[in-house]
Amino acid sequence: MTVARLVATLAAPLPPPGADAPELVHGLLVQRGDTELVALDPGEGREVRFPAPWPRGLGTATLSPHGDFAVFAGLHAVRAVDPAGDIRWEMRHACWGGCDVPHASAAEYLDDEDHEYPDHGSAAVSGDGKLVWAHVREPDGEAWLVLDAVDGRVLGRAETGTVASGSFHTAHPDPTRMHLSIGEGEEGSPVLSGQWDGRLSVTKVDDELVALAVSPSGLLLTVDVTQETLSLHDEDGSVLRELDATGTLPPGAGSRVYWDLEAAFADESTVIVAGAGNRPARHWLLRDLTPRGEVTYPFPVAGPPRPAGDGAWYTVAEDGASVHLWAF
Repeated sequence: MTVARLVATLAAPLPPPGADAPELVHGLLVQRGDTELVALDPGEGREVRFPAPWPRGLGTATLSPHGDFAVFAGLHAVRAVDPAGDIRWEMRHACWGGCDVPHASAAEYLDDEDHEYPDHGSAAVSGDGKLVWAHVREPDGEAWLVLDAVDGRVLGRAETGTVASGSFHTAHPDPTRMHLSIGEGEEGSPVLSGQWDGRLSVTKVDDELVALAVSPSGLLLTVDVTQETLSLHDEDGSVLRELDATGTLPPGAGSRVYWDLEAAFADESTVIVAGAGNRPARHWLLRDLTPRGEVTYPFPVAGPPRPAGDGAWYTVAEDGASVHLWAF
């Protein structure tokens, strides 16, 4: 067994249940509430609050690496907002609610039953704060966009050929690169890899994967949609190594053993993974995707490990009220 060391416990800035679980984004503790996105700098203790342009649940939200603007990916638009609530820019797109109306604001559909359970895209800000990557719906399909973080200009565009129920981005250490996981329900779960070098180039890693984490050098860790097999991919998407849950994980609460949908690299060769269905959570240390034993914590933890950078990872307390930061 490998013993994890508690580095810090960070109190969530917003109380549950009126907020999403807190998460670390670019080293900042970020939490989406009903009316705002809150960012806390754990080192300086500085807190910034961004008024939300539409209610929680209508899309996703993220933060710039310097905490100077937030990006809200909504049903009808991607909007960058500064701490005063002023709009830095807005890029409108077709509605994720499935209608054909080009909405000017969220007020047009807030009370519409047809928009009560919408699909959604997502957005992410590059590590240098210069680019915003956005998965959006268009009148004739879906697209992955690269936007200028200053003014929202569309710099690059690639059709995804998907019909998404939802998506999320996984950052790459190179700020010109990004991964996008798109969930299509029973239709598939493609993972795309994008690079911006003055033009946008996109490659498909696979049609039936979920991106979990990226190593410091850029190796991608994925799990298949059945959550049975972990795969480590090089920069061109080729599989370097694989590890099955069966034969690796002990039985959980049910008869089936499978990997959770999040993981964290502690360093280039060391990754912390979780088996799904365990309460309290159980994590394992893998080196070069070879099991090296279970991770032991000083107290029970909840949920999967999530990347925190600089050799650390974090877990969210079961009540969502705090984040525990860990290292070896």
